[in-house]
Amino acid sequence: MTEYAKWRALSAVTGPGDRAAAERGVRLAYERAGLRAPERIRWARSPLDAVRMLSAEALSGEAGASVRERVRSAPWAAERDRLHTALGAREFARHWQATGAGLWELTEPVVSRIRDGVVAAVAPGSAEPADEPELARPAGQEELRARLLLLDAVMGQHDAAWLCAFDTAPGTPLEGLAAVAREAGWWWPYENLAVISERPTALYRDEAGRLDRADGPAVGYSDDFALYAWRGMPVPGDFLAGLASLTADRIRTEENAELRRVMLEFYGYDRYLAESGAEPVQRDETGILWRIPLTDDEDVVMVEVVNSTPEPDGTSRTYWLRVPPTTRTAREGVAWTFGVTEADYEPLVQT
Repeated sequence: MTEYAKWRALSAVTGPGDRAAAERGVRLAYERAGLRAPERIRWARSPLDAVRMLSAEALSGEAGASVRERVRSAPWAAERDRLHTALGAREFARHWQATGAGLWELTEPVVSRIRDGVVAAVAPGSAEPADEPELARPAGQEELRARLLLLDAVMGQHDAAWLCAFDTAPGTPLEGLAAVAREAGWWWPYENLAVISERPTALYRDEAGRLDRADGPAVGYSDDFALYAWRGMPVPGDFLAGLASLTADRIRTEENAELRRVMLEFYGYDRYLAESGAEPVQRDETGILWRIPLTDDEDVVMVEVVNSTPEPDGTSRTYWLRVPPTTRTAREGVAWTFGVTEADYEPLVQT
């Protein structure tokens, strides 16, 4: 198995790891940074649990200052500079594309979703304006505290992109960081304390690598900290529960444009067209152009086409092609799906 394959698999591992090995990795990371090992190492069930734990520790002041810069950022910067000098700019770029780039695209959305989920759980509604400014002040403080603590985090298994790209062999500056990443999730290094979060108990992605699950959390932890997503888009958990009972009227009355798009994808554009009383706006030899006006959002424009090659049972299958909202004719829409203009669209054979 290649290093890329190993780190890709590790970035998505769920369930408990080897705690003793992770703790050895933490102490080694401190040692490589020229620091004494933390006096205490505590485990959290999730990043949310860790942030709440650290909020209490911060009040006592016993954790000491964050040492993330020395433990993580400085060694990484040094390794990056070393490799860049050894390879040169062009080869370094190729090396990154062959190693970390693909993993970054997979892990960064997960990191962002977890970070946003922690803030929302610690300070629900903190981003929403309050009628009276004094009512918003406590929530704002909680949100700020959570965001500052999240800046102190090392991403563990979700640092796979960088760990894949750099040397983590025994004796290297990144050896300790890699050891933690193989066995744990996010962790927080301070002078006197390190807090390590367990890995998720659930992680679901679609074929494109986006967080995606219709019947439960896309990311879940053992303390019931759960994050929901549909094809990469964050959604509330109770929203997913209601998808099975969707109706065209329910979709039409949804005020949140992003959630309405999720509803339409789940429900099916063709079904929504049939049940919402939509009427075609144009027809030609290629198909039928339909337009669904949506409040506070761009129109959904679809082309209905019929496969000219019959199915084995003799029937002709109907397809629905979503096209840009500026599309004026069915022919223009079909041409767009082939990457050409309406004027250049001249199919020799229809299939």
